[in-house]
Amino acid sequence: MSGRGGTASRGPGGGPGGVLQVVLNGSRGAAEGAAVPLSPPDLAESALAAVAAGAGEVLVHPRTPCGRESLSPRVVGPVLAELRGAGVRVPLSVPADVEAEPDPGARLERVRSWTVLPERATVRFAEPGARELAQVLLARGVAVDAVVPLGGGAGPEPLARFLAWAAPDRGPVRLVAELAAPDPALVAGLCWLPPVPVVLYGRDAASWPVLRLAARCGAGARTGVGDVLRLPDGRPARSNAELVAAALEETRLAGATATAGSR
Repeated sequence: MSGRGGTASRGPGGGPGGVLQVVLNGSRGAAEGAAVPLSPPDLAESALAAVAAGAGEVLVHPRTPCGRESLSPRVVGPVLAELRGAGVRVPLSVPADVEAEPDPGARLERVRSWTVLPERATVRFAEPGARELAQVLLARGVAVDAVVPLGGGAGPEPLARFLAWAAPDRGPVRLVAELAAPDPALVAGLCWLPPVPVVLYGRDAASWPVLRLAARCGAGARTGVGDVLRLPDGRPARSNAELVAAALEETRLAGATATAGSR
């Protein structure tokens, strides 16, 4: 399956996997260290370095000058234009979720008003109005990353909502599973899902173990200061590029281990 976000090798769920996405900032703020880029120029510089280190996609959380996440076209458009104008040539993604706009109806109107479009947008299927929001994004030509939490007390409702919505003719849709822990059984259960690409990720302490699991099963993965602030050896990360380089090395080692174990 392909879309504006591109394709890769086969992964869980029968769809393409293998992409490495960098999360430039996420919900982090200035208090969480110098590795977190804040201004549009800093985000562009960080994105360029991360792509040079090997990231295949960039996820950025657009913010107002006072630091609040926003879906306003006056905020989203300039950030995307800054990254593209700086020479970032990989697919760009933004979140379309409750942190940026709590009201489901207002989220739809914000997305409809975008004048500069990302290649992808994340939609959290644990939030109200997710299906309608995903459909509006697809109608605008924006690929959808359907975020579903798995494990750690997450109930089955978000995944059930995604399954009730996702169909073979939905277009460029990808399942992004947020794992509380690297549980192979949860990932194995994705094999019966519709044939869409799958990305696995965890946050903070779960980030690196989940990335290794993604590498072993051929799924896409993500890293960046939006998810984790420390390298696999526990040292503080100095930049998104350093996290991407570490992620590629972890992916290589996990893939080699999986190959050796299958012989």
